[in-house]
Amino acid sequence: MTAAFGTDRRDAGEALRDPRIPRPPKRVPLLGDILTFRGDEPTGSALDYAAQLGPIFEFTFMGARYVVAAGADIVTDLNDEKRFCKHLGPEMIALRILGGDGLFTAHNDEPHWRRAHDLLMPAFTQAAMRRYHPTMVDVGAELLDHWDAHAHAGTAAEVSGDTTRVTLETIGRCAAGYSFDAFASQRMHPFVDNMIAALRGSDRVGVLWATYLPRFVAAGYERRVRRHAANLHAIADDIIAARRAEGLGHHDDLLELMLTPDADGGPRLDEANIRYQLINFLIAGHETTSGALSFALYFLSTHPEVFARARAEVDEIWGDARRPDFEQVAKLRYVRRVLDESLRLQPTVPGYYRQARADTTLAGRYPIRKGQWVLALTGTLHRDPRWTGGGLAPVDQFDPDRFAPEHLRARPGTLYKPFGTGERSCIGRQFALHEAVLLLGLLIRRYDLIADPDYRLTVTERLTVLPKDFRLGLRRRGSQPNCTPCARGSSEE
Repeated sequence: MTAAFGTDRRDAGEALRDPRIPRPPKRVPLLGDILTFRGDEPTGSALDYAAQLGPIFEFTFMGARYVVAAGADIVTDLNDEKRFCKHLGPEMIALRILGGDGLFTAHNDEPHWRRAHDLLMPAFTQAAMRRYHPTMVDVGAELLDHWDAHAHAGTAAEVSGDTTRVTLETIGRCAAGYSFDAFASQRMHPFVDNMIAALRGSDRVGVLWATYLPRFVAAGYERRVRRHAANLHAIADDIIAARRAEGLGHHDDLLELMLTPDADGGPRLDEANIRYQLINFLIAGHETTSGALSFALYFLSTHPEVFARARAEVDEIWGDARRPDFEQVAKLRYVRRVLDESLRLQPTVPGYYRQARADTTLAGRYPIRKGQWVLALTGTLHRDPRWTGGGLAPVDQFDPDRFAPEHLRARPGTLYKPFGTGERSCIGRQFALHEAVLLLGLLIRRYDLIADPDYRLTVTERLTVLPKDFRLGLRRRGSQPNCTPCARGSSEE
């Protein structure tokens, strides 16, 4: 099974073709849009193209062709589950080297997808969230201890690194009863290093596979991805072996569901698929939440009026409770708006692929054949003009009140898709939202966030996006200043 996925180059299909679709200027014969497309910033390049070319456009790179839907009406049409479904784009095909036929990397027609989806849904119900909540609080306390040390020493925290630590530790303990000892060492767990390298490498390999270039051009990247994938597989196998050695019946989590035999005593999922599902959840279960938390902390640190309002809500609802309970997190409605608005402005998953289930017409204009695909761009969907009005800030500015009930009712829900769409959307959405709101509440209540006035938000892209080189000064609430960065953006302004 491993070997099969290790050589998977299943055809990623053909993008929609229509001569009316705009394309970038300065296209070079054979090479395509190499002069205007930035390979290290694919999302940024796509957003630039959208601003220049409109609601739908194409770009090419050495024969690899992408059609991108940027306009809300076209994206909304693509989200019609009766006519379109999830598609694995080139980078997702390459990601199967490490993720196999796990929930997020499976093709629609692979049998393990439906079987695993139905099996694992109980791991993400509200009852399951209540079981995970104490563990989330425990891991959040470890982050607080870590940031207390920064506050005491007067040093700035590296935000994306620390949110990666806390979210990986949370999903590891909640999903598999496994601790990555995220705050026990200054070094990241090998899982993170191998994951980052594999994600970046998969992106390159997938694009190169889609070009007309011979396979050996991608061979160097491919070998590195396989090496990192093998390391991730070994970590997952060790986690599974430890659970088997411990014996079943002691945990109530995702791994227990996968390992428990069915009514006839047979396995519910085969051994390789259990590994792939675990890797899918460990990566997807922390990577996107880490980015969302990092962006939310950036916006809180640069909008003192929002921070003050969020803190007032936490104080009112949590009071002096040392450990907030499950219901108290759900009541942080303004903090949730902060998170939602952060995901609107900076969706950590910048787009998703959709393919036609049968011959149809896209947006009433573009004929599209069965199996042809289009990439839906989340960043432009989230900046549709309908996000403004009614006294709200311009669409490119941070304003959590966009998610107040009166504005939610006045706006189509189809304009907000940070977790994908349809039956293949993120199964762990509620897990991520509860975890992120809890952690934001803990941090808002405890620290003044001290922004660096010279920092300008830039992003790192590795299939998901997160802030690049973003650091925050920290001051324990009520303490005297003990940090060198300028206090602009703190809650006391």
